[in-house]
Amino acid sequence: MLRPLALLLPALIPSWNFFDVIAPSPRIEFARLAGPDEATARDWHEFRPRPQHVSPLAVLRRLFWNPRWNESLFVVTCAERLIDQPTAHSEDEIFRRIAADLGDEAGWLTFRLVFLSRDGEAMVREVLFEAAPRPMADLR
Repeated sequence: MLRPLALLLPALIPSWNFFDVIAPSPRIEFARLAGPDEATARDWHEFRPRPQHVSPLAVLRRLFWNPRWNESLFVVTCAERLIDQPTAHSEDEIFRRIAADLGDEAGWLTFRLVFLSRDGEAMVREVLFEAAPRPMADLR
């Protein structure tokens, strides 16, 4: 009887050592381009920005069913991996998810990873990674 309880206890009471490091999460910003050589005047947009307000009913529903948020967490994990240990897989996954949200648009796509930090009263934006542009047609 004690053995099953000992196995279940760690799942019920979380460990404070769950996270190795607590650090700011990267924000993913994307830009659509006319061509691969377009280097200036990019109009950056945040990928899946958080809503300003969520109703209590929506919060309750999201406790049980929220596949879009789960996918967003996966994309953030890929972004964190790009900073720590860059792989083509992480970059490809981020490109695929952004392209899927944009639909059947033509042109080129790029993204960057931005970290926000506070320096006194000012917010500092630091771009730590910017992907090379890819054609939207190749990302579907």
